[in-house]
Amino acid sequence: MSTTTTIDHTVGHDAHGHEHGHDHAHDHPTGYQRWLFATNHKDIGTLYLWFALIMLMSGGVLALMIRSELFQPGLQFFQPEFFNQLTTMHGLVMVFGAIMPAFVGFANWMIPLQVGCADMAFARMNNFSFWLLPPAALLLAGSFFAPGGATAAGWTLYAPLSTQMGPGMDMAIFAMHLMGASSIMGSINIIVTILNMRAPGMTLMKMPMFCWTWLITAYLLIAVMPVLAGAITMTLTDRHFGTSFFNAAAGGDPVMYQHIFWFFGHPEVYIMILPAFGIVSQILPAFARKPLFGYASMVYATASIAILSFIVWAHHMFTTGMPVTSQLFFMYATMLIAVPTGVKVFNWVATMWKGSMTFETPMLFSVGFIFVFTMGGFTGLILAVTPIDIQLQDTYYVVAHFHYVLVAGSLFALFAGFYYWSPKWTGHMYNEGRGKFHFWASLITFNITFFPMHFLGLAGMPRRYADYSAVFTDFNAIATIGAFGFGLSQVYFLFFVILPTIRGGAKAPAKPWDGAEGLEWTVPSPAPFHTFEIPPLVK
Repeated sequence: MSTTTTIDHTVGHDAHGHEHGHDHAHDHPTGYQRWLFATNHKDIGTLYLWFALIMLMSGGVLALMIRSELFQPGLQFFQPEFFNQLTTMHGLVMVFGAIMPAFVGFANWMIPLQVGCADMAFARMNNFSFWLLPPAALLLAGSFFAPGGATAAGWTLYAPLSTQMGPGMDMAIFAMHLMGASSIMGSINIIVTILNMRAPGMTLMKMPMFCWTWLITAYLLIAVMPVLAGAITMTLTDRHFGTSFFNAAAGGDPVMYQHIFWFFGHPEVYIMILPAFGIVSQILPAFARKPLFGYASMVYATASIAILSFIVWAHHMFTTGMPVTSQLFFMYATMLIAVPTGVKVFNWVATMWKGSMTFETPMLFSVGFIFVFTMGGFTGLILAVTPIDIQLQDTYYVVAHFHYVLVAGSLFALFAGFYYWSPKWTGHMYNEGRGKFHFWASLITFNITFFPMHFLGLAGMPRRYADYSAVFTDFNAIATIGAFGFGLSQVYFLFFVILPTIRGGAKAPAKPWDGAEGLEWTVPSPAPFHTFEIPPLVK
């Protein structure tokens, strides 16, 4: 190849018009070695996505066990101790095993393609950060078989419960350390890739929104994962080494654990939603066929959400007896964070306004995301008001709120991203009819499951209870039926959408969506093993 190659922004061509950068597919190992020693960002992204899907299905099974117990009052299937293990492990598996690795998988696949670089900055560290996850998942799963069972302290692992559990608690702590280390390494990789390896001509303010949201998310992860590590390590030393950080009898303070945990936990909520904002901000302009409204304000809003997320942690703790001054501060700070979020929703709606919209499956999931995520945001605002929160604390209203944000937020955005980018990953188009069925089935059953929980919470039903008063029976029965429908919708997604798309289906063009913008649509579908060996020039 000549060294004087001139490159346009479509794909690398040399002076004779031949494509290059796509002819090295013979270099890479095959069989199990391809995956075990993977250093290619696409392979590692694929590993993350499969891992997240397996964890989503596992966490879903735990959720259905919870819901089947709650179908009727009285103890049906499980003892309360095991029921609490189910609720705790469901939360840990979904947050640390399904949602976060799925977004990291998207980042691995898409960021090098979107910024026009050959791979992630640290390819071997990328491999290591993935292979920390399966042992962590095995530790969590294995903790059910430890003496005394898995941890039952809630996914927040509050002291003093967490200092009294059996060895299953230690297994969970070790698993979370591994997952935290994985997150930190993945974040370093993403930051360096985005800041140092963008194609010539791609300034920060020309980057796709998905890259922006992930850049900010990666900084959040590096800031807060060590805080979580500190909290669970203090728990570990309380359990085994005679310290008394959280043991009130020895002068410790269990409420201090809550402060440390939520200083991690609140930014963590935004870690799980900011990449979702990025995915939706990529998809809406493509199907509205007009540029994203207010790109700069979207970037500033994302950064504002990230900064504000550090000063609102104690709105989870209004009932711990904090002074009224603190309650007021955290109440107003929480309301403030709704402003940049509102800017985002406004920009998305303005992007769609008077666009020539079509409603393929990625667009359906994105519009569904906006609708249901906004509902979850409003219930969050209601919970931000201290006197209301004191009534609703630890009721099913809180459960409804965060599932509206996390399932209809993070998960729907992940589905939208799958439908949008899977032609680039697999080289095949998914079946549009099946995709739409998956969307409507998911949206309807999701609302059947979680909408009644608002009423249960307002009526005072506490969460994490295996039994309940007979007055709550009807809404619980409806929620359980909806949950099984939602679970079956995801089984349908796996067997009737994902697997057929990988095996075959219509051949995908390089740019399957006519409104789509970005460097990822300039390489063939499926994306070759090596792309952008010579960086494209962004004009």
